Amino acid sequence: MTSENHGTEKADSAMVMSPTGSTSQAAPFSPSTSKPIQELPDELVQAGWSKCWSKRENRPYYFNRFTNQSLWEMPVLGQHDVISDPLGLNAAPASGEAMSDTGLGNGQRKRHPSEDAQAGPNSFKRPKVEIPVTPTTPTVPISPSTPGVKPWVNTTDDKQGQTSVPAPAPYRPSVVYWDLDVQTNAVIRERAPANHLPPHPEIELQRAQLTTKLRQHYHELCSQREGIEPPRESFNRWLLERKVVDKGLDPLLPSECDPVISPSMFREIMNDIPIRLSRIKYKEEARKLLFKYAEAAKKMIDSRNATPDSRKVVKWNVEDTMNWLRRDHSASKEDYMDRLEHLRKQCGPHVASVAKDSVEGICSKIYHISAEYVRRIRQAHLTLLKECNISVDGTEPTEVQDRLVYCYPVRLSILSPPQPRVELHFENDVACLRYKGEMVKVNRGHFSKLELLYRYSCIDDPRFEKFLSRVWCLNKRYQVMFGSGVNEGSGLQGALPVPVFEALNKQFGVTFECFASPLNCYFKQFCSAFPDIDGFFGSRGPFLSFSPASGSFEANPPFCEELMDAMVKHFEDLLEHSSEPLSFIIFVPEWRDPPTPALTRMEASRFRRHQMIVPALEHEYRSGSQHICKREEMYYKSVHGTAVIFLQNNGGFSKWEPTTERIQEFLAAYKVCGRSLPSPGPSSTSTGDKDSKPVQERVAKTQDDSSPVDKTAPDTTNI
Repeated sequence: MTSENHGTEKADSAMVMSPTGSTSQAAPFSPSTSKPIQELPDELVQAGWSKCWSKRENRPYYFNRFTNQSLWEMPVLGQHDVISDPLGLNAAPASGEAMSDTGLGNGQRKRHPSEDAQAGPNSFKRPKVEIPVTPTTPTVPISPSTPGVKPWVNTTDDKQGQTSVPAPAPYRPSVVYWDLDVQTNAVIRERAPANHLPPHPEIELQRAQLTTKLRQHYHELCSQREGIEPPRESFNRWLLERKVVDKGLDPLLPSECDPVISPSMFREIMNDIPIRLSRIKYKEEARKLLFKYAEAAKKMIDSRNATPDSRKVVKWNVEDTMNWLRRDHSASKEDYMDRLEHLRKQCGPHVASVAKDSVEGICSKIYHISAEYVRRIRQAHLTLLKECNISVDGTEPTEVQDRLVYCYPVRLSILSPPQPRVELHFENDVACLRYKGEMVKVNRGHFSKLELLYRYSCIDDPRFEKFLSRVWCLNKRYQVMFGSGVNEGSGLQGALPVPVFEALNKQFGVTFECFASPLNCYFKQFCSAFPDIDGFFGSRGPFLSFSPASGSFEANPPFCEELMDAMVKHFEDLLEHSSEPLSFIIFVPEWRDPPTPALTRMEASRFRRHQMIVPALEHEYRSGSQHICKREEMYYKSVHGTAVIFLQNNGGFSKWEPTTERIQEFLAAYKVCGRSLPSPGPSSTSTGDKDSKPVQERVAKTQDDSSPVDKTAPDTTNI
């Protein structure tokens, strides 16, 4: 099996390490130190440098244990290297005398203005680095790699034809929330490049403006037709739910869905009719809520075309509730809430019947406006490509061999157009990218992460000339998807804590995330929502169209019922048809009132090997806005329980069996907490939790699984 992530090394590469610091599936080689070597200055030793001896070349060389970089000449601290830092973000001025205009001190001549004009629009000016003039200082190359070559693999043949460059230590965030060194074990059938239209800031800006306008339409329709505010984040969940069935061509907005009426949007609006029911803490709030619901129900039934029986039932129950409110002033909060629940059961069906047509009209209108916006966006995109002489229909299909390979990022079959200039500046530890006055922000640690992912995954931009425009498009896409509200959308992109990922990788061989993004991924191999832009940063595409034959996977989907249900169906199809080891560890909310179809289906699946429940408020998630939020806001407590379910075929069970020891190590990772924010409010208790014992009385029980795959009573563990 082959993969772009798994290059072959020549036998003689043991003497000289790769300057990129990349790793392969084989064990890393160590430099030879067979001859006594003289000591280096303290500054170089502290930076990780040591002097070693090459048996093959019969001369000394210098090796950095931090960056895995090797040099023939003595390194110079502070010099910029485009291999480890292609954008020059981490270059720092070195001590030394000022350089003259005639030389740069590193063997390069000064560039003429005409040469500067030939640089790409997104190639920003690198910081000036003053280096002492020494005859041994090598020349800094312009490009870290050549087209078609894996960006993070460099063989010894490449080293013999050029001299390496000393580089400053790369920017190291104080806290790292990812591990991009983990190699994949996910195996797929080789696939052809995708025919998505390549991203462009101008098109992305238009898409953002139209999506914002669509949100405004949704707000106005809910307010004018039903007199309510749109349910919180229901538009975001609508985007997720529609993409499960959408066959349209836009990566974000739906345009070809069947059915037209979204079950998710319809359900959420109906739940807020006639008024939204909020969490109640005090007795007076419960009394007011009961009064408002009774009034709103009576008003709606009077103003709509209701049947005589519906009017009679609603009016009688409302009058009875009003009389009770006037008569009983000593009722408790629980009395008011019980009365509200009774009123909802009596009036709810009649209120829903008169609101049904109106709510369906809202869903239908939003969908058709979205389809019109998609048509506009695609027309503008095709026009832009045509102006750049890029053909969309004339692309020849790429021949693909029928073979198994390690998974690799999405490739586009259509050439990328020239990119406009995107400005970059830093405000403290935040990178700010601006295009036509529209600014997106990402903290410097995640900006450095995007740079690494881009270098590992992108093959059409070795000089990083399109990097800034693609980072702008990436951040703009997710910013628009999240919404503009405070903390809006961050819950839909929440990620597991780092210790949990480490335990999953160590105990169960997990190397792949089924639902992630370049901004919140832990591994460099993952599936995400937007293959057209995320593919440049390592995405393997949407998971529902990703069909691995082998591997160990983690799945923490956005909590949208339709998406979770489609995910489980996809898991079972893959497990049914694969004879190779295949394992999925799924994290879904433990919603029991009523239970979600996805949870019910997994619990009844013949591939279920183990299940455990992590109680509410006793575990945490990483914020979906981790790329921009403050460090103290990175983690938040979950207000609902989380069900962790292992789905494995026979091969996956044999290779990554959830044994007692492995489960205990995994559960211990959840206890490495204590840094999360308090929950945003009191958690709602589901029916499944009402009779559960206190935490201190729960006993974590685990039994060995050794039965065949059609077992009907797998293990269940409560933390």
